[in-house]
This record gives sequence, structure tokens and C-alpha cells, in this order.
Amino acid sequence: MATVLIGFGGGGTGAADPLSIQDLLQADLNEAVSGADVPGAQLVLTDGSGTLQIDSGVGDLGTGAAFPDNAQVRIASNTKSFVSAVMLQLVGEARVELDAPVERYLPGVVRGPGGDGNIVTIRNLLQHTSGIPDYILDLDLESVAALRQSRSSDDLIRLAMAKTAEFTPGDHAEYSNTNYLIAGKVIERVTGLPVGVEVTRRILLPLGLRDTYWPLYPLESVIRGPHARAYHEFDGTRTDVTDIDPGWGLPDGAMVSTGADMNRFYMALLAGRVLGAAELTEMERTVPSGDLRRSEDFGLGLFHWTTSCGIEAWGHGGTIHGTFVYGGATAGRSVTVSMNELPDIIAAKAHDIDLDGVVDAALCAPR
Repeated sequence: MATVLIGFGGGGTGAADPLSIQDLLQADLNEAVSGADVPGAQLVLTDGSGTLQIDSGVGDLGTGAAFPDNAQVRIASNTKSFVSAVMLQLVGEARVELDAPVERYLPGVVRGPGGDGNIVTIRNLLQHTSGIPDYILDLDLESVAALRQSRSSDDLIRLAMAKTAEFTPGDHAEYSNTNYLIAGKVIERVTGLPVGVEVTRRILLPLGLRDTYWPLYPLESVIRGPHARAYHEFDGTRTDVTDIDPGWGLPDGAMVSTGADMNRFYMALLAGRVLGAAELTEMERTVPSGDLRRSEDFGLGLFHWTTSCGIEAWGHGGTIHGTFVYGGATAGRSVTVSMNELPDIIAAKAHDIDLDGVVDAALCAPR
């Protein structure tokens, strides 16, 4: 186990010893790693006082090495927050209308049993209120060969549109990766540039997120910077999947980042440094979850909940073969937890371990 403490706790108004925060979070992270049966994890907590990094378990089962400092990870669906922010920038530029039908921007793409582009709006896509089925539920991804078999956005959208819509657009919120494949195509149609380029030039470069990038799939599959090994169980056998990119360069989950960069992004976003005030208000306009998999309220590329200490928190989360990245943020504090294998949620609950508890403790810890 290792801890990196960089200026954390100095200058705060509270009397708490920063080591007490370190000890609390170390114990919580150790419990989460053990209870979820993952090799290891890295927690990064950032606020105005600095950055605290805590490691637990191992980053490499072969060598026993811990997560490297400032480890890069595949952030999976956290990518959606970046994509939504770009779309809302286009709304602020009057290039996209939030409540306009998707058909206006992508004629004929959203058509079939899965949904009607004349009814589904841009807001519906970003808020998961479209009713368009999730393509991922129809994919067999339980082998290394399947992960290496890339799919295009067009093919996956067609796969989803051939299914029957889950509900009437706007009826409630239910998570579907297909929404962000379509949103990415809208961005590309409006700007004339790949969505990864738009995310890079509009968000990553202005915020100085030097350790965050959109992989050049399929030209690269190895993570560029220091990183832990990533593992997935296939038929009960733990397999190293580090150098396979199961995000396929798609806008629902392509990106690579670090805990520190993720924290900087979410804090900047919530502080109004990425979007105009009107667009941030729309992003934070929520509807109750209608999804049994998530209890948080659905915003536009963000989820909202209230911590045990009454803090209004925002974030997203990402799940992909080999990586589980989640956290929470306010404008002044953010925490990101990265695990190098998908956690066994059922086992954790059986041991009365709440993986969200470490995030809650980090956001509620006194400065």
C-alpha cells in the first residue's frame, strides 16, 4: 500500500489532521478492494488544499507492484460527461438546439422499432430519456476474441434500432449506451470533426488535462502512460486484458485519464469553467431514475445524489472489461476511485460492504 500526500489539508478552516483523512480512506479502500475481490485500486482526492492519492492491493498480479503514481486508466462511460459537455458547448454556440429532434441533425439514422428521430430530442439522448434500446445488451463480450472484434457506431446503432423501444421518449430515464453513439454522430455532423478531436480541443487542451486522451483506435491499444494491469474473469479464469481496448474508440466509453485529471475536469465543469451558466443549468437539470441499476437522478451526462453529510454531489462512473472507475464531485472537491477489475458487487454486499462508502467518506471528510 502507498499514499501520496501533496499539500492536502493545509489552509483549511477545520481542525482535522490530514493524516486522519488518510487513515480513514485507506481503511475504507482496503475494505472495498477486499470485499469486491479485485486485485487493487487507486483513490485520488482533490480539493483547494491539494491532492491525496491512496493505493490498495496490487496493480500487477505478476510482480506484486502497486498502482503507479497518477495511473492512467480506461475511464469507460465517464467519457459521456465529456461528450455531453461538448454538445452543450454547441448549444451555447447556437449550433445545436437541445430540444430539437435528432432527425434535424441525423436524417434517417434514428428510425425503426427502436425509436423515431422526429420525436427523440438531443436532450433525450444526453439524459437517457430516449427509450432507445442499449446495444450492449445484445453483444457477446465474454472472450478475448470478442473484445478484440471492433464494431462501428453505425453498426451498433442499427443493432439497437432494430429492437423495440423501451419506452416513450421523455417518459422516464433508463441508461442506454446507444444514446451517446448517436450524440457523438450529431457532434461530428455539426462540427465536421471526429468527436474525439472536439473533446480534445474544447476541453482537454483548455483545462490542461495532459494525462487524458482519446485513443487513436485501432492504431493504438496500449495505454500510453504509467498504468496498472487490468484483469477480467472469463469462465472463472482471471485474464490480463490490459492491452485490449474494448472501448473501440466510441463516444460512449473511449477515453483514458487519471484520477487527478478526472477530478480537475469535474471540478472545472461544476465551477462553470467549461460551460456557460445557462448550459450548466441544463446539464444539472435532473429527472428521477427509472433504472433499477442506478438510484441517482439523471442529468445530461451527469448523475446527482446527496451524500450522507448533505453535500450535493455529481459524477458519472465507468465500467469496462478490466476497469471500474467511479467517484463524485462538487465545484470544490472531487474524488475518483479506479479498480483494475470489475468488482463483485454481490460478494461485497454479502459482506456488508458499500463501494460507494469510500466516495462518500472522501467528499464528507473535513478539510
